[in-house]
Amino acid sequence: MISVLILTYNEEINISDCLASVAWSDDVLVLDSGSTDDTVALARDGGARVMQRPFDTFAAQRNYGLAHGNLQHDWVLHLDADERVPPVLHRELVTKAERGAADAYRVPSKLIFQGRWLKHAGMYPTYQVRFGRRSHLRFAQVGHGQRGALADEAIGTLQEPLLHYAFSKGVTDWFARHNRYSSDEAAYMQELINNRSIDWSGLISDEPQRRRRALKDLSYQLPLRPLLRFLYMYVGRRGFLDGWPGFHYCVLLAIYEYMIQLKARADAPEADA
Repeated sequence: MISVLILTYNEEINISDCLASVAWSDDVLVLDSGSTDDTVALARDGGARVMQRPFDTFAAQRNYGLAHGNLQHDWVLHLDADERVPPVLHRELVTKAERGAADAYRVPSKLIFQGRWLKHAGMYPTYQVRFGRRSHLRFAQVGHGQRGALADEAIGTLQEPLLHYAFSKGVTDWFARHNRYSSDEAAYMQELINNRSIDWSGLISDEPQRRRRALKDLSYQLPLRPLLRFLYMYVGRRGFLDGWPGFHYCVLLAIYEYMIQLKARADAPEADA
């Protein structure tokens, strides 16, 4: 009833647990970006089909899998290898596939860091469009991430979350990935500033994801954004209630914001030279 599409690159630490969490699916496709570890072998051992494609963007990878992955079912769940599907989420996915009115669904996720769910610092519930009809759902790249390229009225919202183990490969790997991500976000930030393309009406939208996106775009214009991000997460969102893991994560996000801001402002003059 539901196909699963998983993106991977050097995910030997994660792929077996990810596959175990979707063992209920008879059609799992791993779209790998050229792993040099045992990801591909472990994926095949776990019963998944494997395709390989050089990575360009997350959106392009997901769209390629949808178009060329020979997925067997109309409903597709999109995962990263560091995510897990609890049984309660599986039951909700089946219900929506059988009787849901929308063409796609936002899925919340619980961020796990240092063995703890970051209920506050992790901005729960943070949503991404990850479940939809193969014939309808496509993705558009924005910054380092992707968004579902469907009208808001065609997208529903699930209640049960994914589990996201974003630090499963350690803090060093997190820094390496977010160094790359910050370059994409800096380019997006510079484009917003140059084009003044803030979604002002989105700031008062009833649709949570659009409102959050508009607030994020507006926040790129603010001075001292790294400090403001830390204060918002740690104090405003009560990240202090998540203990030391919450504090460390809020600091990491502030560093990430500083990387984005520094690259956007420091690299722009060189690009114009």
